[in-house]
Amino acid sequence: MTALRGGHQSQVGSLAWNSHILTTGDMDGLIFNNDVRLPSHMVEEYKGHELEVCGLKWSSSGQQLASGGDDKLLHIWDRRMASERNGRQNQWLYRLDDHRGTVKALAWCPFQRNLLASGGGNPDRCIKFWNTCTGSCLKSMDTGSHVCALLWSKTEGELLSSHEIDWMEGDSQRPLILWEYPSMGMVAELVGHTSTAPFMAQ
Repeated sequence: MTALRGGHQSQVGSLAWNSHILTTGDMDGLIFNNDVRLPSHMVEEYKGHELEVCGLKWSSSGQQLASGGDDKLLHIWDRRMASERNGRQNQWLYRLDDHRGTVKALAWCPFQRNLLASGGGNPDRCIKFWNTCTGSCLKSMDTGSHVCALLWSKTEGELLSSHEIDWMEGDSQRPLILWEYPSMGMVAELVGHTSTAPFMAQ
């Protein structure tokens, strides 16, 4: 067992693996890359969020990191830019402020390179699609409820979203929705959960 000490001064709420690098994000908005093979494990630091880091996700290439925060910001970081610098502090590649709510849900597309999906909390409630080469928003869709998590299918052009359940709004809410991409037509509602499903994995 390895304990990673130092660096963070507040609670760590977000984690993402990239080979032997464990990326961690805390409530102060700081992000660290930790090389778990090394005693001095903190190898890079990312500063850009003003509030808690709520989501972290590495691209399949291991070169781009997406981070979402309680400050409604989405950052795209390029690992190669960090490697070219002597210091740990790194500047973002793109700082995207289109969401109007907390950004926690992040998912890199497995079949289209440099395509990232992000989901916003209330009052935003949108799923947005980004070209991370240009920083441009390709598509945005209001789902009608807080987006908690996103998960791409590895075999089909489909995206699964999970949503916060607010029982004050009645029984018409949909906790899990499967969408066809790129039309974003609804394929199915997945029933079974009686409360919010904040996490998904495959």
